[in-house]
Amino acid sequence: MKRAALLAAAACAALAAAGAADAAKTSECRGLKVCVPVAGPWVLATAAGSEFQLDCPKRFIIGGLDAELSSRAIELGFVGGLGSPVNPGITTTGSAIFLGRFVGARGVASFRPHIGCIPTSGGGQRAPTAYRAFKPGKPTVRVVKQLLVLPGITTHVVARCAANQRLVRATHAVGFYTNAPPSTGVAQSVRVQQLVRKDSVRVSARGGMGATTRTIVQVDLVCAVAA
Repeated sequence: MKRAALLAAAACAALAAAGAADAAKTSECRGLKVCVPVAGPWVLATAAGSEFQLDCPKRFIIGGLDAELSSRAIELGFVGGLGSPVNPGITTTGSAIFLGRFVGARGVASFRPHIGCIPTSGGGQRAPTAYRAFKPGKPTVRVVKQLLVLPGITTHVVARCAANQRLVRATHAVGFYTNAPPSTGVAQSVRVQQLVRKDSVRVSARGGMGATTRTIVQVDLVCAVAA
């Protein structure tokens, strides 16, 4: 247990150091006078689809997005809010949920999300784009937790919806904080198990010899808010 705690502490420091984006390669801050670039890890894209949330610092919202792909066979998008005009503070908030799907016939592919964060002042107010019986709102909330993957050690995390919420969907994504996409061997060396029981989710992960302490699993829960 002590060894795992020491490795986890070292991994946290490594993750913090790896958070800065390489603005020369990507365009998430292009055209923005004040912008803080934030880079995520290399996230494995699956045929079923992978979700990964990337956050701005406090008091910042997302003004631009970009990504790096290890394969052209990745369909990539993000979840945006309804409203007019399409703008930071309306379409985007302080977090972005990237949706990546691998549509290739074979192999392993990954994407690295990037966001450009701007100060929250100047964001617009939400407004519906068209008439509906109910205005678009927020019937769901997300619960996001991250689990460090350690070589040769099984770690786990439990995430759950609040008492007044109902679990709608639970997903997880494997991410590698490395400069280059993970090789097939490294990607396949990470074993993840997800167990859902009512409104809680338990995820266990174990890294092989190719995994490093800069490997994570992000657990993403979508919870329905009681009306």
